[in-house]
Amino acid sequence: MHCAIQNAEALDGAHLMQVLWQDGTKSLFPAVWLRDNCQCPDCYLDSAKARKLLLEALDVNIGIKGLTFDRKKVHITWPNDHYSEFEADWLKKRCFSQEAREKLQRQLFLPECQYWGSKFQLPTLDFEDVLKDDEQAYKWLSSLKKIGIVRLTGASDRRGEILKLGKRIGFLYLTFYGHTWQVQDKIDANNVAYTTGKLSFHTDYPALHHPPGVQFLHCIKQTVTGGDSEIVDGFNVCRKLKEKNPQAFQILSSTFVDFTDIGVDYCDFSVQSKHKIIELDDKGQVVRINFNNATRDTIFDVPVEKVQPFYAALKEFVDLMNCKDFKFTFKMNPGDVITFDNWRLLHGRQSYEAGTEISRHLEGAYADWDVVMSRLRILRQSVQNRN
Repeated sequence: MHCAIQNAEALDGAHLMQVLWQDGTKSLFPAVWLRDNCQCPDCYLDSAKARKLLLEALDVNIGIKGLTFDRKKVHITWPNDHYSEFEADWLKKRCFSQEAREKLQRQLFLPECQYWGSKFQLPTLDFEDVLKDDEQAYKWLSSLKKIGIVRLTGASDRRGEILKLGKRIGFLYLTFYGHTWQVQDKIDANNVAYTTGKLSFHTDYPALHHPPGVQFLHCIKQTVTGGDSEIVDGFNVCRKLKEKNPQAFQILSSTFVDFTDIGVDYCDFSVQSKHKIIELDDKGQVVRINFNNATRDTIFDVPVEKVQPFYAALKEFVDLMNCKDFKFTFKMNPGDVITFDNWRLLHGRQSYEAGTEISRHLEGAYADWDVVMSRLRILRQSVQNRN
């Protein structure tokens, strides 16, 4: 960033520091925040990038006793003669102006979202390139964050390939179905995905209070007829629902719905959760969709008069997903791996015929968004340093 300090002074009875930058802009920093974030070895463990200063030891009404500066640093003395210094770049990055805060949040969380519908061009990269090349891996994860889905081609047609993707990002998300799981027709199936029937649009695992953020599906064997994959950009559908029927949007974003999943797989399980189907953040933005019709519980914890309006709202949401303007259909081939945002996309599958032997086999796994974003930030730094 290489910012240069033109002037720095204490204001407001020494409870604020104002910095005038070389470019003519100004930043204000509260004294209590500066003291809390002292970077000296007594207050900060640089090897862990973690604060050592205890909040119990912080005077929340502290003022600046002495202040000097040069172009690159501010030097502060506190009332007990503790000494802190702050680099210009470090301060400028953490400026409290709304513009600076929004810029930093964008850098940290990459909130850009590219909506799409039925005319979607599915982003595609080579599986081995993603495993071996940081620029390709960065392209994979940044596209996954922005668009919600990326197809990787060229994996082998045997089990274990998505374990390699798990290692590439860090680690996979263990659930009651195991580290990985096999999507194929099974006798006495413990999940509707393990049948040959049509799967309607859903997100995976809303029966968990923290559903997995990212899903990997690797095609090992594909049936000749049927079994096509269907996806829809749930955030785009939510945008349309809010525009078309605000009341339905309000019902789905405020009503808690019960989800359940009971059975035996990796171990025995009896899972219960409550989610709003459309989950909003404090700014009213859609951040997650929680919907799986198969695991939506028969228990519904709402007053009786709210039941029918809820069903009407949900039916409108599902009808919109299935509208030709939003739905994208494609067929996975052996060696394809689709990686997608399970909080944003809803996915489904067309039915296919059962045979005497397994005719369709996908291996699946999950990852947590925290793990994916961690790798994305590290890859971004690596790619930027290289360029």
